[in-house]
Amino acid sequence: MTTFASIYLQAAPAQNSPSLITGLLPLLLVFVVFYFFMIRPQMKKQKELANYRSAIGKGDKVITTGGIYGKVVEVADNVVTIEIANDVKIRVDKNAILRDPSDVAARQ
Repeated sequence: MTTFASIYLQAAPAQNSPSLITGLLPLLLVFVVFYFFMIRPQMKKQKELANYRSAIGKGDKVITTGGIYGKVVEVADNVVTIEIANDVKIRVDKNAILRDPSDVAARQ
């Protein structure tokens, strides 16, 4: 005599389980899509910005992360002196410089 509980406790019949490759393929595909559409373009943009910051020289027009437009007066190791008005100069870190104003005009 079988009871109702013993029916539930019996092992389920074996089914064909999907292979490891079939299970990981969607996850791998998502990673590849993220890499080519998000990670790689961001890395390229960061590299271009680092190259721009290292090439900043006296007389270049720049925009800071705070939105201040100015002209580079002096470049030290990691500090840039920017003239934002007549006889008004500020010192900012190179990492605070985003781009030159010509990029803004080209985007509009």
